[in-house]
Amino acid sequence: MEVYQVEFSIGQSASFSRTVTETDITLFAGLSGDYNPIHVDKEYAKQTFFGERISHGLLTASFLSRLLGMHLPGPGSIYVSQTLNFTKPVYIGDTITALAEVIKIDKEKRLLTLKTTCVNQAGSIVLDGEGVMKLPKKENNR
Repeated sequence: MEVYQVEFSIGQSASFSRTVTETDITLFAGLSGDYNPIHVDKEYAKQTFFGERISHGLLTASFLSRLLGMHLPGPGSIYVSQTLNFTKPVYIGDTITALAEVIKIDKEKRLLTLKTTCVNQAGSIVLDGEGVMKLPKKENNR
């Protein structure tokens, strides 16, 4: 069995940023079926301690899927697991930066463990966790 030749190093990192929009909230509610009024009802949200609508937590977490699936480790890799800690709300208009840093490499099992974080435009952590990705075999990695 040929083992994927890991071309990653401890501490290697990647990131990307995206601003959360009204359209993102609407589309995510439709895709997930999560129409919780804290996300979709402006008048309801005004009455909560948030004071306005907030993004779905898993919408924010989906930025990690893009980061890991498309950038680090990238195409061909698949999610094995992901822990998520939602530490602050994300509001419409917030610019979220998703970050990943390699913290463990298991060459034999072709597993990459990454520290995952999302921060807002003020630099506050809104989500953190740890992801494990399975790397493709060398012959599938083009």
